[in-house]
Amino acid sequence: MNSLEDRHQHAVARRIKDAHFPKVKTLEDFAFSDAPHLPAAQIRNLAEGGYLSRSEPVIFLGETGTGKTHLAMGLAMAACRQRKRVRFTTAAQLVNELTEAKNRSELNRVTNRWMRYELIVIDELAYVAMPEAAAELLFQIIAGRTERAAVIATTNLPFSEWTTMFPNARFYKAMLDRLTDQAHIIETGN
Repeated sequence: MNSLEDRHQHAVARRIKDAHFPKVKTLEDFAFSDAPHLPAAQIRNLAEGGYLSRSEPVIFLGETGTGKTHLAMGLAMAACRQRKRVRFTTAAQLVNELTEAKNRSELNRVTNRWMRYELIVIDELAYVAMPEAAAELLFQIIAGRTERAAVIATTNLPFSEWTTMFPNARFYKAMLDRLTDQAHIIETGN
């Protein structure tokens, strides 16, 4: 390999490491043949990265075990290969990090770091009920990225049932509005 290729490979490897994936999963590893109801062409098109430059959200909606996290990671891996700054987290991990930062009076610094990523993946959104203070912190990140940087979210709840996870209807509606505006919503099934 020449030095240019080496530099590119190192940069991609660094992006993947910095993304904090729990494990490496790619779209190439996903068995689309086992899930013919999924829009494989749309997902492969998203992997080309246009949604990143347009700051469009992507939401994978479906029951547990339908491939939401794998697909989200696959798109994020594709973004890493395009040398984009990516970060993967669960909604619970993100809220815990923001809550700890708030308690240490470092919320601005931590929030700004989350704004600098070109793509964040929030896995397991609306899986567990969230106290209002936590929902408010999560909303700050999602609202701050609206029309500025892409978000991929996975959820197992239809939007109509999010009210059971977010106690404040105002936050629920505002978060849903930010997440679904210009979004690519892909139902993975049950």
